[in-house]
Amino acid sequence: MQSFLKRFLISNDSNEEPTPDQLKLEIDALYVVLSNLYGTDKLILKASKLEALDLMRSEDLGERVLGLQKLANDDPTLKNVPQIKEIPELLRGIEEHIAETVAKRSVEDRLNQAVAERMQEKHEEYIKEIKSQVLKELGGPENAQTLKKLALLEKMNAAKPLSSALKVLRPKAPEEIVGQSNAMQALLAKLATPFPQHILIYGPPGVGKTSAARVALETVKKLSDSPFNADAPFIEVDGTTLRWDPRDITNPLLGSVHDPIYQGARRDLADTGIPEPKLGLVNDAHKGVLFIDEIGEMDPILLNKLLKVLEDKRVFFESSYYDPHNTQIPLYIKKIFEEGVPADFVLIGATTRDPSDLNPALRSRCAEVYFVPLEPSHIAEIVKQASRKLDVQLEENIPNIISEYVIEGRKANSILLDAYGLAKFKNPDRKNIIITEEEVREVLRSARLTPYVHQKAKAGYDIGRILGLGVSGFLGSVLEIEAKVFPGPAGKGDIRFNETAGSMARDAVFNAAAVIRSLTGEDLKNYDIHVNVVGGGRIDGPSAGLATTMAIYSALKNHPLRKDVAVTGEISIQGKVKPVGGIYEKIFGAKQAGVKTVLIPEENKSEVPTGLKGIEVIAVSNIQDALKIAQAD
Repeated sequence: MQSFLKRFLISNDSNEEPTPDQLKLEIDALYVVLSNLYGTDKLILKASKLEALDLMRSEDLGERVLGLQKLANDDPTLKNVPQIKEIPELLRGIEEHIAETVAKRSVEDRLNQAVAERMQEKHEEYIKEIKSQVLKELGGPENAQTLKKLALLEKMNAAKPLSSALKVLRPKAPEEIVGQSNAMQALLAKLATPFPQHILIYGPPGVGKTSAARVALETVKKLSDSPFNADAPFIEVDGTTLRWDPRDITNPLLGSVHDPIYQGARRDLADTGIPEPKLGLVNDAHKGVLFIDEIGEMDPILLNKLLKVLEDKRVFFESSYYDPHNTQIPLYIKKIFEEGVPADFVLIGATTRDPSDLNPALRSRCAEVYFVPLEPSHIAEIVKQASRKLDVQLEENIPNIISEYVIEGRKANSILLDAYGLAKFKNPDRKNIIITEEEVREVLRSARLTPYVHQKAKAGYDIGRILGLGVSGFLGSVLEIEAKVFPGPAGKGDIRFNETAGSMARDAVFNAAAVIRSLTGEDLKNYDIHVNVVGGGRIDGPSAGLATTMAIYSALKNHPLRKDVAVTGEISIQGKVKPVGGIYEKIFGAKQAGVKTVLIPEENKSEVPTGLKGIEVIAVSNIQDALKIAQAD
């Protein structure tokens, strides 16, 4: 193309002005070059789009040069027709532009040729790769790379496993579940029958719910008339990880169907359009126990589908790709779709939630077992038990120290393990490890732990102060309530109460005013009264009514109250002590704080646990009975 251009263009090296005829020849030559570059048809189409067609056919040299400018620059906006004297300079510019276009076209042609040659080479390589793959399939699935990975896997399996603290410290027998003897007995009783029940276990975290379920199954399997076989499975899963997939593509709990169009179906089945069922955990637990931790966190739809499985004892699968008349379907898949898969198991669900938060349909199908918070003595026993399993010695006071900082057995074991690691690090060559109090204190400081019970009851008496009881979840706590009474302007006294305590607690103060007026004849409107919950604790219910009334009465009459007494109960304006909730948890919280006597409403007397040690629980029906017990002799 470049040689063609050189042959037709007129040299402009001389200083002589070209004649019109010479300019016409040069312009014609440029149009010929463009025609050869684009092709005649494409050049005419291009000229039409750029409004240059009439200019190409014009007899006027200026107009023909303007047409060349539009075609060379792809610019339809050019309008100025050049003069004769301007044409030579414009033609040189057009020649350079056309030469550049020709050069680019030449490079593109070479590139296209190279690409075509490379594609041909890759095509041949692809054919070779397919042939090689066919040869591999005929020769077997293994190659040097897969054999190397197999050898690595065998080496990993042959290596000695690292000792797991969880495995070492895990309870193996019912008596190792510390502090839960009654709950453990109830759990075993519900499994060791010809008709074992589904069970819900309630309790705070770290008290042994999961371990108890596992130990209970292993214990019941050893009975001569056990409903469970020796190989009965214990399938454990966390309810927080289970989610409902509305597409039914993945469902590890109930199982799912991998349709041919989805990734995951077996290749031989996908190629023939056959859906493949994948069994779930409910099928793995057949004839055993399915344990779901944090069952209260499960997706409601998934939980309802699980309840259906509990009723049917079988899981059914569906797929729009299943054709019962397809003779290519394997028999096991046909049976799964037409008969379902057995899922006869005992469900044990554990939760830290309140029973009222759980699905009523689930609760109606399950027996319920309540695990209690661990007391300091239980934590100390867990620490001692763990030390025996770790084969380490403890300084005498260590179990009691750890029991002051935690209320969870799992956390107590964690602190002991940290102290064990610290002692081992400090004495790497010592075989008999002795954990010292200083090492435990160092672990507690590094973990930034503080004693769990900040408020400790003491012997003695105080005016205008009483211990109330609160509850949060499964844990009770002691609330220090104090009152101060000052003479005020007659009939214009003011009552102040913590804003953080809540509206129901403030209402209790007004009920107390009516009760105290009935007891003493004193109108609290004649006094300025300040009631305070130390620490700004929030009281969600009316259970601090009795404590508030006794604190105000003590401050008003200057009668001291015992420091080691804690009270709970709603106060009515008639002075009666009405029932409240969370009695067991409140007694536990009082015991943790060193309280010697707890006053509860008479109507809650049946909720007091049997076998209590170290604390006295007295039921009262009115304010007068409560004051007699709590006041100084």
